[in-house]
Amino acid sequence: MTPAAQSVLAVADWRRKTAAIYAQVRSAAAEDPAAAHALWVRARDEMFASHPASALGPEAKAVFAGLDIAPYDPAYRFEVEVQDAPEGRMDVATGTDGVVPFERVGLVELDGLGTLSLWALRSYGGGIFVPLKDSSAGQDGGTYGGGRYLLDTIKGADLGQGAGGRLVVDLNFAYNPSCAYDAAWACPLAPPDNTLAVPLPVGEMAPAKHLVADL
Repeated sequence: MTPAAQSVLAVADWRRKTAAIYAQVRSAAAEDPAAAHALWVRARDEMFASHPASALGPEAKAVFAGLDIAPYDPAYRFEVEVQDAPEGRMDVATGTDGVVPFERVGLVELDGLGTLSLWALRSYGGGIFVPLKDSSAGQDGGTYGGGRYLLDTIKGADLGQGAGGRLVVDLNFAYNPSCAYDAAWACPLAPPDNTLAVPLPVGEMAPAKHLVADL
């Protein structure tokens, strides 16, 4: 099998496994969101440590002891109505995927934190995309400078809906895009609409330097 085929199949398997993990998360969260989060943390650590499509290179995998993910805090879990928002478009130029188009389809208000826009992927497959950035991004002890992802349903990251069709927005599940670990990956980052003026001390923190590929 050619290296190109191996790479494509590895990424497909990563997405397959990610979708399966989030299906378990949605099921477990109905009874115990903290237990669902613990499941998610364990599964992501296992994938980062051993999967061929992991964003970690061989040297990083050799010293990997788990992602830096904050303990679960129920205060950062919301079930919210999706509100109307002004039309907006975001065309993201990437090195590997060309220009990726998104359209704003709504927004959610998070009590005491601010609002986040919901973006729909307007290319093959569709999907909901919710990146986010907080005031600790790029700061010592804070989150990744480029921001994190919360929902990316085309890639399986889907926390589902709660009572009355409300969208589950659990910031404990915010995770770093692959480009946080290796710039070879192409990652759309959080726009101003998805930037909060407060720190978010939950979810995955900025990666340790020894896990980031040298540029």
